[in-house]
Amino acid sequence: MSVFIMSASVKQLRVFEATARLGRLSAAAEEQAMSQSAASQSLKELESTFNYPLFQRVGRELMITEAGRDMLPKVNQILHLIDSLHISGDGTISGPLRIAASVTIASYLLPRLLAEFIQQYPEVVPDVKIENTQQVIATLEKGQAHVGLIEGPAQHRQLQITPWHQDKLEVFCHTSHPQAQAGQISLKQIEQQRWILREDGSGTRRIFDTAMQTINIQAQVAFALNRQEAIKQSVKAGLGVGCLSQLSIVEELKAGSLVVLNSPLELTRRFSLVTQPSHNNRLTEAFIEFIKSQTQSV
Repeated sequence: MSVFIMSASVKQLRVFEATARLGRLSAAAEEQAMSQSAASQSLKELESTFNYPLFQRVGRELMITEAGRDMLPKVNQILHLIDSLHISGDGTISGPLRIAASVTIASYLLPRLLAEFIQQYPEVVPDVKIENTQQVIATLEKGQAHVGLIEGPAQHRQLQITPWHQDKLEVFCHTSHPQAQAGQISLKQIEQQRWILREDGSGTRRIFDTAMQTINIQAQVAFALNRQEAIKQSVKAGLGVGCLSQLSIVEELKAGSLVVLNSPLELTRRFSLVTQPSHNNRLTEAFIEFIKSQTQSV
């Protein structure tokens, strides 16, 4: 790639990166303040330079090719280095900060953290994508975010995954549930419940499934939903017992509409940071340093 990169313009690389990140050439052209035809021409020139296709058209969508996917992290590294040259002499940190975050973190931790970070660096423009743990990792793989924040345990050969903050899942039910008055649930009762849980691929679900495997019990899953609010409302409607982060049911516990059930399940977990090991720009590094410093207060 190093032989050819000299003949590829920064504009072409930015169009390629934006198209891969946004999934549509029209959106990439708009972001780069150019016409769609000019953006299309830039991609064609870049493909000609490297002599292989970067995208293939599927209906109206542009799907990145395997070769394009392999090229994307290198292009991100180049663009990060170029962007670092534009940092003002007074050390001002500014620009877009793309974050991919798991649902619990995005809903209950990230808003306050971003508010405090932007107060320190008012020229930063955050762009948050809310996904489950597997999707966050896929987003970082594709170079579509600077930082990932995930809820479940994960490993990756290229990405750097660093424990960040401790959390605990709670088993809970509606106040009219037979177990509500007892405030606890036994192994036998766990096996008998209809469970309303997060979808496969979420960090929350993985922690729950691991806890059930540890006690050698197969949960009866009534519903698998990708939104905490849907799970809480289903539990309130009497459809079953739920399991979510303690962060997500604070208000309902205060209001008395849900009850925590003590259980023998091991449901503690660590939230983690996901980053490219060597492709971080100054803005990304500042954000990572900031949220690490907030570990004790979130």
